[in-house]
Amino acid sequence: MPSASSGASGASGSPGGSLVRRLVQLYAGLALYGVSSALLVEAGLGLEPWGVLHQGLAELTGISIGVVSIIVGAIVLLLWIPLRQRPGLGTVSNVFVVGLAMDGALAAVPDVHAYGVRIPLMAVAIVLNGVATGLYIAAKFGPGPRDGLMTGLHQRTGRSIRLMRTVIEVAVVATGFVLGGTIGVGTVLYALAIGPLAQFFLRVFALPAPPAGSTVVAGSSSGGAILRP
Repeated sequence: MPSASSGASGASGSPGGSLVRRLVQLYAGLALYGVSSALLVEAGLGLEPWGVLHQGLAELTGISIGVVSIIVGAIVLLLWIPLRQRPGLGTVSNVFVVGLAMDGALAAVPDVHAYGVRIPLMAVAIVLNGVATGLYIAAKFGPGPRDGLMTGLHQRTGRSIRLMRTVIEVAVVATGFVLGGTIGVGTVLYALAIGPLAQFFLRVFALPAPPAGSTVVAGSSSGGAILRP
């Protein structure tokens, strides 16, 4: 699994309308992200990089994958302290909402076995993840914990975000695979598709520009340039 402050106006043209829209986008996006991750688990054809780690740790510990996601997110967030990163509402919400939505979706969706169902399920999950990413990043309440880890390392080391992202996610996938996480065609397709999908849906869900002279509602950095699988 991702800077400008938000000053967008909502449908009502007021800062209050903008804030309501942003909150709806944030929590809808985070919930959909958890659902999409759950669908990838059900498809069983390969998970997103951090999902591979979460599944591997779940297999090792016997804890649900959603709870593992919350624990890992909290640990990653603690790593922000030495990196001097500042979390936003979206950052903290990401830790909890994604994992809870994931476990809820896994409990509600029946197991599937036929490839005729698993392949379309994988495709839907990847597209839905792009929708979710566009929603919550466009809300501009701050990047997810894992995105902030990348940007923090970029700022502290001077290395490119692309390099930091690659190093972190290769390590995450390798560790998750060793622990029993699922790598497959879904992992590859996700890596290829999530960037273009998220960029498209970022434009779809972008907040409108504020009218001249309107009151700006401040928001945290979104990290829109560091979309993460």
